[in-house]
Amino acid sequence: MLKRPVSADWREARRQSARAAVLAAAWEMVRADGLAALSLRDLARHAGISTPTVYAYFDSKNAIFDAMFGEAAESFASSKADLVDKGDPYENLKADAKNFIEFCVSDVARYQLLFQHSVPGFTPSPQSYAPAVRALELTREQLKGYGVRNPRHVDMWTALMTGLVDQQISNDPGGSRWTRLVDDVVNMFLTHCSQEEDH
Repeated sequence: MLKRPVSADWREARRQSARAAVLAAAWEMVRADGLAALSLRDLARHAGISTPTVYAYFDSKNAIFDAMFGEAAESFASSKADLVDKGDPYENLKADAKNFIEFCVSDVARYQLLFQHSVPGFTPSPQSYAPAVRALELTREQLKGYGVRNPRHVDMWTALMTGLVDQQISNDPGGSRWTRLVDDVVNMFLTHCSQEEDH
């Protein structure tokens, strides 16, 4: 009986599935022990494979971080794109702020990888970084919808949002001491921006 040739598509699908399993194991590890705890040897053990097998899919630990960054950035961009238009720029901005904070506090390791540059020597590749750029552009468009166009104000917005996240994660994990301030912070920000525009 003749064996059917294994197609290139099947091989690639199997490879992608194996890569995904390694990444899933990596996420489990960093969520439990932090980004700094990730090692290829421990990852191989956690994934139930050999260390050389890990290298067959990723040539370095930074390559794993890069793939994780790409996954996280894509999830973040998708979460922003999926927000329902409430027909009011102010309500849209509040919804976006709450979505950002929930996305971040729900997965601390993912937040640290995306927004805190907490892995020494790691810089995401252009391909992995592209969804993050897309997400920032969506933020700029939302701010424009409320008349906020000054690049200084965009920087201020991102600083305010990550500041709330940092405070929540650091000082009240699992609580709402800082996340409940979102509406007040949005109002304060927009008031400041409008006052600067008037002068």
